[in-house]
Amino acid sequence: MRHWFTTGILAVGITSASLASLVQAADDFPTEPIEIAVHTSPGGGTDTTARMVALSTQEQLDSNVFVQNKKGGGGSVAMSYVSGKPADGYTLMAVTPTHLFTMLRGKSPIGIDDIQGVVRATDDPIIIMARGNSDYETIDDLIEAGQSGIIKWGGTQIGGVDHIAAMSFANEADIQISYVPFDSGAEFAAALSRGDIDAAGLNISETQDQIAAGEFRPLAVMAEERMGALPDVPTLAENGMDVAFSTVRGYVVLKDTPQERVDALEQAMLAGMESERYQEYLDGIGLDSASIAGAEVWDKQIRRMYEAGEATMTDLGLLE
Repeated sequence: MRHWFTTGILAVGITSASLASLVQAADDFPTEPIEIAVHTSPGGGTDTTARMVALSTQEQLDSNVFVQNKKGGGGSVAMSYVSGKPADGYTLMAVTPTHLFTMLRGKSPIGIDDIQGVVRATDDPIIIMARGNSDYETIDDLIEAGQSGIIKWGGTQIGGVDHIAAMSFANEADIQISYVPFDSGAEFAAALSRGDIDAAGLNISETQDQIAAGEFRPLAVMAEERMGALPDVPTLAENGMDVAFSTVRGYVVLKDTPQERVDALEQAMLAGMESERYQEYLDGIGLDSASIAGAEVWDKQIRRMYEAGEATMTDLGLLE
């Protein structure tokens, strides 16, 4: 049983009546619409997830929940927007690793200690993949090759989650990687298909068809536990490596938000994400209810990702 279940999803069994009582007790919160600030344009994965969460949450509350798109600056525009809002629970912000790395580079008006986690909505671990016809049949094959030569590895921009995850793996495995940045995940996935690169870190939500067709071969998951959709693929933890990176999406509020309002938001959002609608959404992108977590688990994960990013970015000379 996953740890998140014991800490957060216990609340999912609450009835509509008990949820209403909880919200009523929380200073009659909410009495106004609740917004979720998102750092991407409409239509992308982070935006779509936020809209699904908003729809599911408002079904649990007597209040509208809507998405506010604030694109730009690796999340800095959204963080600037949220920093100017009252810490009253009416403004949440979608957070991904991108926000944390922007904070680390000093390009955000808020820092890690200015936010607190409410819920996690998706946890899409990065999967180390090679071409289906590659000589690398296992993660040990890839590590052996990287210890005697150089692995050409594809990802997105320098300093982003793909880069930090790749270099963290390289450090743990003591291998050599030549990191090749692309403009998008679609571009480096295509490069992997062509054989322009040897390996890449990709998500199951964007590679289900290629894996099923044998075009991509998943070698290991950057997580502590195996994925339900890929039960035969080992984790890096099984190889003794403390490397866990995900395209993870969750929601935070400013740290001074009254705790009773944070609790009310957490319970409503968790209950909403247990709905059939949201569970079908997760299934459609290759994930399951293990993606969902409450405030305690999510807040710890945010800070762990921040610390891991800080260590790796310092080693790479990306931080002063």
